[in-house]
Amino acid sequence: MRQAAIRRDTKETRIAGRLKIEGLGRYEISTGVRFLDHMLELFAKHGGFDLKLHAEGDLDVDQHHTVEDVGIVLGQLFAQALGDRRGINRAGYFVLPMDETLAVVAVDLGGRPTLVYKDLVRVRLVGDLQAELLEDFFGGFVNHAGANLHAKVMYGRSSHHKVEAIFKCWARAMQYACSKDARLKGQLPSTKGLL
Repeated sequence: MRQAAIRRDTKETRIAGRLKIEGLGRYEISTGVRFLDHMLELFAKHGGFDLKLHAEGDLDVDQHHTVEDVGIVLGQLFAQALGDRRGINRAGYFVLPMDETLAVVAVDLGGRPTLVYKDLVRVRLVGDLQAELLEDFFGGFVNHAGANLHAKVMYGRSSHHKVEAIFKCWARAMQYACSKDARLKGQLPSTKGLL
């Protein structure tokens, strides 16, 4: 079983996380930002990951440190759990319709952090989450997971649906990218010989 545990304490946040890649979609999540909890819960469920994550942050300042640092910890969890990444598919993508919304996410776990993020959200808050911080969340994730992530809402009306579609797509793309291919056992997924 590929799994990891991380504790990250700063002057702004205290976060403890535990991840099992070959999970059953179980989760225990508490960040102090309920909409972010909801997105991480459905990420775990739709990706088949077991995820425990508890964050305490300086929400009296605003949500920025908490949201970004949760992304950092999630990236660290995946990096640790994947180890040297031998035998994984490495890349994955998913396209998901959610009612009137359509989103696409593609991920490459090849070690080069890059983020392209376009959610078409035009409101300040989605639930209780400051919507602009989603890009910071995913930025924290890619930088610490060593991932290339492109997430785009093609069209939609509901801001809730736009964000939820991205998280569900990301979950499915990650599930495939992290999964192992028996034919590639022991091989790095790169012609360079290293990631």
